[in-house]
Amino acid sequence: MADAGTMRKPDAGTLTRADLADVVHQEIGLSRAESANIVERILHYMCAALSDGQNVKISGFGSFILRDKGERVGRNPKTGVEVPIAPRRVLTFRASQLMRERIVDGG
Repeated sequence: MADAGTMRKPDAGTLTRADLADVVHQEIGLSRAESANIVERILHYMCAALSDGQNVKISGFGSFILRDKGERVGRNPKTGVEVPIAPRRVLTFRASQLMRERIVDGG
């Protein structure tokens, strides 16, 4: 498969769902609607897994990791008043070593 980065315009700052669907369309030869459907289904399954509390790992790309943060005390920087911050679940992304090397090498 060709590198998705080669398909984008140089001045474009964001890779979108439409860009991903276009790459699938050009590389595999499916219709644009089928390509968009595949991208949507993959993203749907990733979101569903994360919603169910599962981490998502894509080999050679990275991992989407859920982390539970406990309650803590924060401070309003303007007034200095302490405010409790509720416990919450956060999503983090950790790039794979291969991805980090590609980013450092510039492509």
